[in-house]
Amino acid sequence: MNQALAFIGLGIMGKPMARNLMNAGYELHVYARHPEKARDLIDAGARLHNSIADCVRSAAVALTMLGAPADVEQVYLAPGGLMDSARPGTFLIDMTTSSPALAERIFAEGQKRGLRALDAPVTGGAKGAAEGTLSFLVGGAAADFERCRPLFSAMGAKADFMGPAGKGQHAKAANQILVAGTLSGICESFAYARRAGLDLSRLFGLVSSGSAASRQLNALGPKIISGDDSPTFFVKYLAKDLRIAAEEARSAGLALDVLEAALRNCLDVTARGMGDLGTQALIHHYEK
Repeated sequence: MNQALAFIGLGIMGKPMARNLMNAGYELHVYARHPEKARDLIDAGARLHNSIADCVRSAAVALTMLGAPADVEQVYLAPGGLMDSARPGTFLIDMTTSSPALAERIFAEGQKRGLRALDAPVTGGAKGAAEGTLSFLVGGAAADFERCRPLFSAMGAKADFMGPAGKGQHAKAANQILVAGTLSGICESFAYARRAGLDLSRLFGLVSSGSAASRQLNALGPKIISGDDSPTFFVKYLAKDLRIAAEEARSAGLALDVLEAALRNCLDVTARGMGDLGTQALIHHYEK
């Protein structure tokens, strides 16, 4: 595989992922709406382009890590976007948590143009992105996944093929339902314990080693106790992910009560101006 990569989306997740690709020896071409965000990558050898078309033109693989499905649709399908600009044979890997239907649409459009699209949303947050320990949930063609496995290995610890186009996004939706349900339980538990006058630090020391233990509790419990709202993943992005999952569940005729409640609560916190805080800020829903 040609070593030249195009990377679009240099946010809290995308920039460390791009850096890990550079550290693995890949030639990196980047496009950013705010070029100052790419300065450290450019200083390290990445080539900055002033348009998506220029960025992808010489790349064998284009990778995207964007904010929302609307951003994915714009970058891939708008005039002058990836579909218009990538050469036939180019791999297109969207790592955004997005709509399964949009992933299917991108895959189908890519087939018409000789492009090889994969939907590959990630789990692991900003810490996983920085440390190269992300997990990738991949949909598309199995052969394309195998060709791109070295790229996933450069950015993460695990990559699993989930099935045809859109299945990666469905798997990520299932993951986020688990995350939100667990996080909601933690916040409700702590809200109850505080009202009961318990020492949260002492309680955490006990429950974090018992049957209630979880990675969410271990990572976010101490932050909630200390009042640290700093993000490794934004509340507003969890709300976005849960909205996608809820829309998919409703369209399938599923009534997922925990998902719907977690979505409402995340939207409440976001509407109160806390969308750019870490997901542990969900505790503030219970402190009104």
